[in-house]
Amino acid sequence: MGGNQTSVTEFLLVGFPLSRKMQVLLFGVFSMFYAFTLLSNGVILGLISLDSRLHTPMYFFLSNLATVDIAYACNTVPQMLVNLLSPDKPISFGGCMTQTFLFLTFALTECLLLVVMSYDRYVAICLPLRYSTIMSWRVCVTLAVTSWILAVLLSLVHLVLLLPLPFCGPQKVNHFFCEILAILKLACADTHLNKVIVLAGAALVLVGPLSAIVVSYSHILQTALKIQSAEGRQKAFSTCSSHLCVVGLFYGTAIIMYVGPQHGDPQEKKKYLLLFHSLFNPMLNPLIYSLRNREVNAALRRRLEKERPS
Repeated sequence: MGGNQTSVTEFLLVGFPLSRKMQVLLFGVFSMFYAFTLLSNGVILGLISLDSRLHTPMYFFLSNLATVDIAYACNTVPQMLVNLLSPDKPISFGGCMTQTFLFLTFALTECLLLVVMSYDRYVAICLPLRYSTIMSWRVCVTLAVTSWILAVLLSLVHLVLLLPLPFCGPQKVNHFFCEILAILKLACADTHLNKVIVLAGAALVLVGPLSAIVVSYSHILQTALKIQSAEGRQKAFSTCSSHLCVVGLFYGTAIIMYVGPQHGDPQEKKKYLLLFHSLFNPMLNPLIYSLRNREVNAALRRRLEKERPS
């Protein structure tokens, strides 16, 4: 590279190249979705914290998932909303690297938590007599903390490889947040190793945990089908349906993004899929758990009745 080039100290996020009216409209719509995401996940956290009947391993993991969803949305959506109103407002280099690191951390944590939650359901249905022994609070806390620590360590690997790269321009990131592959395209150095590590990590995170979830639910299905009463089978399936819906949303989007055929502009396609991950997924998760879970609905009714004046 030429010696007269200067290092980039800030980036401009391209976001969604739409008309001004459309950007203002999207700002209003996305702001409502963002507020609902914070409110719905906050309600889930509040109910689990306040209702002693929900102090079980399943809802402990659900509270971790709700925390991840809030953090996930807070990391990317506010900057996207700012860009919709002020497209030329830059993000600092440090802010961009922080956003990249946090996005990877929360995405990996959610991925690992979904595996832990599937294991919890496996023990509850396939080994019910040993459930309280296997899923003790010590084990639950260890599994949750391990998920967070592994996610942080894996994200640090990407960040350590990303930070030494020189960025000489252009400054425009073709995304609505500092997505790592979009950032790598702006580096004025060989990024082959970085891309290999990113794609290998994505494949490992996609195939490994999803395989573990499939194994867990194959055992759950075999056990459920052996239950004699229809009511017992229905109860077994109902306890897993919410988790399966969330798994389908999370991994379905990831499979389309990394495995599906790349028609048209793959960069634009990934941009909209990641919008789903950052905004719609965290918003839909609490809806799925509240609408399809009798215990959560019952806890909400008890809390509303308690707060209602006599």
